[in-house]
Amino acid sequence: MTTPTDLIVVLPGILGSTLLHHNHLVWAPSAGSALRAIATFGRSIHQLRLPDDIGDNHPDDGVQPAGLMPDLHVLPGIWTPVKGYDRLLARLRSLGYREPVNHPDAPPGNMLPVAYDWRLSNRYNGQRLASIIEPALERWRAQGGPYADAQVSFVCHSMGGLVARWYVEQCGGAEITRKLITLGTPYRGAVKALEQLVNGAHKGLGRLSIDLTDLIRSLPSMYQLLPEYACIEHGTDLAKTTEASIPELDRDKVNDGMCFHTQLIDAETARPASLTTTHAIVGIHQPTATIGHLTNGRVELVNTYRHEDLYGDATVPIVAACRSDVPMDSPLLRRIADRHGNLQRNTAALDELDGILTARPVIIRAPDAVELQVDVPELIFAGEDLHIKATTVDRSRQPIRITITDEAGHMIDSRTPKPTSGTITSTIQDLPPGAYNIDVTGLLPSSPISPVSTDVMIWG
Repeated sequence: MTTPTDLIVVLPGILGSTLLHHNHLVWAPSAGSALRAIATFGRSIHQLRLPDDIGDNHPDDGVQPAGLMPDLHVLPGIWTPVKGYDRLLARLRSLGYREPVNHPDAPPGNMLPVAYDWRLSNRYNGQRLASIIEPALERWRAQGGPYADAQVSFVCHSMGGLVARWYVEQCGGAEITRKLITLGTPYRGAVKALEQLVNGAHKGLGRLSIDLTDLIRSLPSMYQLLPEYACIEHGTDLAKTTEASIPELDRDKVNDGMCFHTQLIDAETARPASLTTTHAIVGIHQPTATIGHLTNGRVELVNTYRHEDLYGDATVPIVAACRSDVPMDSPLLRRIADRHGNLQRNTAALDELDGILTARPVIIRAPDAVELQVDVPELIFAGEDLHIKATTVDRSRQPIRITITDEAGHMIDSRTPKPTSGTITSTIQDLPPGAYNIDVTGLLPSSPISPVSTDVMIWG
């Protein structure tokens, strides 16, 4: 295999980096320990909350990023459950990318998985990239020959794409960037962030032993996930977050979140070349909150946009999954029928990534693929039934299998409900507390069904 000549930088989404507090891990889920990780995080929550005036700075509180999450990570009330990045890194290694080895005689690496403190402003983390990427690129270029003119390609999941965009457009990164590849990045924010900031911890989390509300509202990154597009029902029209009175939230922080988006939009518009280097892989066909209704001091999420269900990846709606200057039907978008927390592991998405990086023919999916819509809650409590609904987009009666595994990979349940008009529903009872993976697939390896994977947390 020919060694790629460029340097690749991998950025995870929010929650996707492990965190150290004074050299002790405070956020590092590993296989089978999602519930314990939440409890560990909860014991450190007072030290992890940020000052009200933190802005784009670092609080010097002893918290440092350590590495990328290899496994399922979830904090109920902050964004959405996401699987780890091991499969993404493995695919990149198969293309010839290797991490640097910390030894003076070792050759320079050409793949940088960059962890960051996801609590902080994306502006801060974008600026921080310069001190990491540029020295690594110089070491790689120093080999000479075909590497002398190497540039950087970014592979980013979710909020990592916002961090990379800030570095590229505001910190001089455009001069050395060849490609910006994003998976499920909320280019224009997500109304889910608005609901979590206003309503606080996820519905029902009063029964948890920790309250994440004050932490959520202290994070600049969460305000920078607020929607840039008009998303709040306002009479017969829709209003932006800066045009409506939003309960519970600091007005200056809301304005700054909008400013973050408009600064990026203005910079990208002023640099037309930015569009040709951007490759957005987006999730489709999953029920996704798109607008919000303010009532009695809370936000109620609505899946339709102007009475039309446009779907998305169950976290980022399709109206926000691309730049404002890219239409939703643009051929520039790569569309994958899967949920937000699995896009960076989805085989079809990784094939797309392979094709973008190598520019060689790759079979993305069978031409007769049947895509799924899958509706599963992110969190329920022990004793509650787990309801699963899956629908084939073309309403065909393809047989579908539902498989449930625990964090250790042990199969808990496998069933093949009979479809009715292309829809199957299934109820799982008596699952003990823990995190579970739900795979919805075709019945046979030759099935045209495009698989969808998601996760649920059962709290006891």
